[in-house]
Amino acid sequence: MGILEGKRILVTGVITDSSIAFHVARMCQEQGATVVLTGYGRLSLVERITQRLPEAPPVLELDVTDEEHLSSLAERVREHVDGIDGIVHSIGFTPTDALGGNFLNASWQDVATALHTSTFSLKALSTALLPLMKDGGSVVAMDFDNTVTFPVYDWMGVAKAGLTSTARYLARYLGEHDIRVNLVSAGPLSTMAARSIPGFDELAASWPQRAPLGWDTSDPEPAARAVVALLSDWFPATTGETVHVDGGFHSTGA
Repeated sequence: MGILEGKRILVTGVITDSSIAFHVARMCQEQGATVVLTGYGRLSLVERITQRLPEAPPVLELDVTDEEHLSSLAERVREHVDGIDGIVHSIGFTPTDALGGNFLNASWQDVATALHTSTFSLKALSTALLPLMKDGGSVVAMDFDNTVTFPVYDWMGVAKAGLTSTARYLARYLGEHDIRVNLVSAGPLSTMAARSIPGFDELAASWPQRAPLGWDTSDPEPAARAVVALLSDWFPATTGETVHVDGGFHSTGA
């Protein structure tokens, strides 16, 4: 019997089988959960990737910046499960003109896109599914350390800082619904999303040397395990927290 036995989990962000979200979905199923996925844009690709999971889950279209998609989400999810016990927010996007050393030159339009997609979407997704979380539950979002600056990360770093604050406020306001909201701050991983960041290799290069436990940029499993643990009932009194899964990099100085 797994630690998510009987739970119903919605997972966003599966793009390829290297995605953290893919491994989260796999582990959720292995731990006894029923999984529903959302995808945006290339749904046929997501549906093909689901064939590599222990059981192919339903895939719902969701653009987290589209009010119509959000307003219909609960009803569309209800066609597959009668409620939701956990939400995994693994969504982030920043236009390339706001990355790669372009911090001073980025336009408000590009920054607004980053904040809407990567930050506000956590609140939008959580409240869209709130009617399905009548028995409480857990929201877990993927974060990246934003207490310091990193080369090339630029406005995505600002968006992640906003995500951290958003999660804390959600924890404050969703607590009365017995819903926990936590973050997993993973080290850099060679996912499709990461590879779209200009200069990603530069950002990731120092991690294996600086992290006390070392770091494998090709292994999303440690981060996925942390997400699954936070979705479970093993953290019943933990909310508003950021769990670092980065080999300890965040705790080291020069």
